[in-house]
Amino acid sequence: MISSEIIESTAQQAGAAKETSNTQKKPGNYGKTIGKPELSEKAAEYYKELKKKFSNMDFILVSSDMKEMAKSQAGSYANPSKMVVLIDEEKLERMAEDEKFRKQYEGIISSAGVKLPQIKASLGSNASSVKGFGMQVNDGGTASFFAVVDKSLAAQKTRIQNNAKKKADQKKADAKKDAKAAAEEKRAEKRDEKAKAEDLVTVTASSIEELIKKIDEIAYGARSDNAWTEEEKALGQHFDCRW
Repeated sequence: MISSEIIESTAQQAGAAKETSNTQKKPGNYGKTIGKPELSEKAAEYYKELKKKFSNMDFILVSSDMKEMAKSQAGSYANPSKMVVLIDEEKLERMAEDEKFRKQYEGIISSAGVKLPQIKASLGSNASSVKGFGMQVNDGGTASFFAVVDKSLAAQKTRIQNNAKKKADQKKADAKKDAKAAAEEKRAEKRDEKAKAEDLVTVTASSIEELIKKIDEIAYGARSDNAWTEEEKALGQHFDCRW
């Protein structure tokens, strides 16, 4: 006959084993990640629920040792269709254990998620210059926001307006281009691609309002600085009219 002491000991061992399984961190298939994050079983299950709850957002799990790197390169993770959420493994572990902490940070995430349409509406025409938006869950119950702005897209609106007539003239000139001109055009396209990469600017802010203000400043500045380039000033003024 099995004594009650043995039964109690076995139950305690089983409970301890289960507790160890719930708290022991391990790598897993967590979706998009930065670094090599590891979560306990409990935190991993909570993370699945969190992503399901906020399915309108794009979560990226960050390992503890990569938090600063993720912050410095936040713009490269921006998503044009969803608000990106950079969240580190330490916060997820605490959110899985601490109900008060969880409610606090879920409130921050929820608030940011519903504001994306409002951000685009507030930006008006400048919204088309933004390649993507995101947020990072910080310590101390706060979040920071970021966006990637393409200055060339902001300037393009002004360029299109100024060059409507000259483009028609240039179309006729393009028909007369020789092989040398075509080769030069390809080289110009490569230079344009390089310049386009340099036109991408990452904007960071501690609030949605500050983010909108900074995006507007960059967009308006780009339009002012790039209203006319030297090439555009000459566009359509010199072309071959021999038919």
